[in-house]
Amino acid sequence: MAGRLEGKVAVVTGGVSGIGLGTVELFVGEGAKVVAADIQDEKGAMLEQRFPGQVRYAHCDVTAEAEIAAAVQLAASEFGGLDVLFNNAGISDMMRTLAEVEADRWSWVFDILVRGPALGMKHAAPLMAERGGGSIVNTASIAGLQAGWGPLAYSSAKAAVIHMSRCAAAQLSPQKIRVNAICPGLIATSIFGASLGLPRAVADQMAARVAENAPKAQPIPKAGMPEDIARAALYLASDDSAFVTGTHVVVDGGITIGGRHSWDPAAASPLMELFAEFAPPEA
Repeated sequence: MAGRLEGKVAVVTGGVSGIGLGTVELFVGEGAKVVAADIQDEKGAMLEQRFPGQVRYAHCDVTAEAEIAAAVQLAASEFGGLDVLFNNAGISDMMRTLAEVEADRWSWVFDILVRGPALGMKHAAPLMAERGGGSIVNTASIAGLQAGWGPLAYSSAKAAVIHMSRCAAAQLSPQKIRVNAICPGLIATSIFGASLGLPRAVADQMAARVAENAPKAQPIPKAGMPEDIARAALYLASDDSAFVTGTHVVVDGGITIGGRHSWDPAAASPLMELFAEFAPPEA
């Protein structure tokens, strides 16, 4: 039985670790040829060795337009074209108040999280149009939907990604190119450690702590893993979602359903506490 991406070519930014790596592995398993674009060259070389003939690595800093263009063109020169772009490369920022916002840092976060995907779409769209269409998937976040799930600049950028995906979907629809976003919740990756300013090695270790504690914080009592987001990316990349564009898919274990009292019977309802004095006495 053919895979869901048989004959398709994909570019995955941030493709050698975390969600990106999980997606590359799944896409290859489903029959795709993949360009993994990242700045971690050693890991990229190892990934090429794991999947000879199926994965090519491209050094790609998504703040550099020339490197984005080169990664996209590598898909065409090595594999004959481009059908799927997963704009997944990302960073977090340290938790800051408005009073602590630094202009340069804010611009850096937006350059990576918003301008990078925009430029990726710019360079991918012509190649997709040559193939008769394609699918673009942008990584957003629940932090772009609700306050309290990420640093200020990060959360603002992810909200921009959600709306940018809608606008791009509208513009690219005549070329039969679909654009959607994914909003991950608490996924066990190093991004949480990065938001605390931890070194990469320590941040990687913190992913295990997220995996241990996240099940306690959401209705679905399991840790969110990179493969959970990869499966959503697979759906949006494949023809299974041929009638889906301009929207976002929330993959968060239900954490944004509502306050804890909405799903945990042991948690007190703020509403009930507010009107507790008016409750009838127990018989």
